[in-house]
Amino acid sequence: MSDIETASSGPVKQAPPAPDRQPSPKDAKKDAKKDEGFFSFLLWLVLGVVVLRSFIISPFNIPSESMLPRLLNGDYLFASKWSYGYSKYSLPFSLPLIPGRVFASQPARGDVVIFKAPPGNDVDYIKRVIGLPGDEVQVKAGQIFLNGKAVPRVKQPDFVLPVTANTHCYAPEFEGKDAEGGPVCNYPQFRETLPNGKSYNVLDLGQTPQDDTGVYIVPEGHMFLMGDNRDNSLDSRFPAIEGQGIGIVPQDNLVGKAALMMFSTDGDAEWLKPWTWFTAARWSRIGSVI
Repeated sequence: MSDIETASSGPVKQAPPAPDRQPSPKDAKKDAKKDEGFFSFLLWLVLGVVVLRSFIISPFNIPSESMLPRLLNGDYLFASKWSYGYSKYSLPFSLPLIPGRVFASQPARGDVVIFKAPPGNDVDYIKRVIGLPGDEVQVKAGQIFLNGKAVPRVKQPDFVLPVTANTHCYAPEFEGKDAEGGPVCNYPQFRETLPNGKSYNVLDLGQTPQDDTGVYIVPEGHMFLMGDNRDNSLDSRFPAIEGQGIGIVPQDNLVGKAALMMFSTDGDAEWLKPWTWFTAARWSRIGSVI
């Protein structure tokens, strides 16, 4: 009889079942510490994000064309939150935890600022600072007069804007083609230079009612703001009526200063076509200083 046969003969003894192992108090403490560590990490993460967005830097997107040619619909930028001090508008949901404005400083003429738009003070707008307290601001035939003196305005080559999902031409006379035959908008462009030397380009699409205004005197603690796309901007030339203008804006409404381009897309990306996420990006704009 073989060894295998000998080994397989006779009754087979079953090992007794292992008793159910109950978790020891030590194991329970370890699990509790793990849970506590995870929730502590989440708490610190949320706190860090809140501090970062409230007091250091925060992202904003451009949803309109009121700041053409510098900012395009589909731009995403970082704003510095420390530039003008802090108020309740610095905090998420405008929580009333900061009385008034602390570490306040006044913006300079020509700064591109993000602020809560009057009269509701609950929507972020972005415009350029033109007038500061005590300034007299007037627009004549599309040209700014600051304290009685014309702000120099020099004609530039047309601003050429490709037509995409995020853009369109305001009128047929602006429609054109680029070198490859693609549709573009050609907009009249001018270079303005404020008294402090700040220069930037603006668009003037033709004669409109807002090209001629009365004289606005900027009160203490306020600022006169305008969009660079002068004929498509509801700014301080219009009274503060929800959806129709912002009036002369209190500096307490400041949220931050536009600083750096984070990302930009022309709106042609499709979720089901991942390659369009890259072709729709305006790569040349990323990283540019505002």
